[in-house]
Amino acid sequence: MPPKSSPDGADGPPRPPTLGGLLRRLRDDRRISREKLAFAAGVSTSYITHLESGDRDRPTLAVVEALVRYLDRIGPVTEIERRHLFDLAGLAPADNPTVEDLRAEITDEMRRTLTLQEPDLAAYVDIRWNVLAGNESYHLAFPGLIDDVNILRWFFGNPLSRKVMVEWERESALTVHWLRGLIGQQGGGTWATELLAELAEYPDFRRIWDDGDTVYGRDHTAMRLCDLRTGEHYTVDVQLFRLDSVIHPGHIQYYLGVRED
Repeated sequence: MPPKSSPDGADGPPRPPTLGGLLRRLRDDRRISREKLAFAAGVSTSYITHLESGDRDRPTLAVVEALVRYLDRIGPVTEIERRHLFDLAGLAPADNPTVEDLRAEITDEMRRTLTLQEPDLAAYVDIRWNVLAGNESYHLAFPGLIDDVNILRWFFGNPLSRKVMVEWERESALTVHWLRGLIGQQGGGTWATELLAELAEYPDFRRIWDDGDTVYGRDHTAMRLCDLRTGEHYTVDVQLFRLDSVIHPGHIQYYLGVRED
């Protein structure tokens, strides 16, 4: 078992991203003192200190907007950083259904649409990368994934993933960085802590997580796969659609991988 150490060098599994950690990084990158940031945002220096230490993690919308405005004036704040900051501040809706909750929303008609997509790959996955249902082509393309349930668990814990994913490093990094954004958006919680503790057992996950990058989607649609039955390399054009389910809107995604000739 690999040794456990958190991204900041402390013992234990990696911790979910925090508002204070991101704010401190943005401030340090711009070489701004707490005093200057506090004055610009109209709060006390002790408020910034408590915010960065995690003692105060629910600032108001007005405070976060003031912090972002000043940081952006000193050095551009990217849209991803801006969105992640607001997510971590709890200024995004929080709803944390379980895998079982979401699987219960997959109706017979929804499953039938998966079958109709054959021979293309089709599945329902939640925004935490748990597979809820898939067609036969999807399960054949990603052997073992239905048993592993979580795509990240499959990436790092199932050796078949490295044989299937022709660009394993690129795709695994994309999924980890996307997870970081989703944790911020969903407000973390027990599910994030438990998943990170499990994934911390894998050195490659820790390496990718520790680079600190965040994304909120794919910057490319092509995914290169290997058919383990034939050894053939092929490409699928990946499309992801958020579904508005009645009980948990926006938590279920429709994955469609259209095979290219």
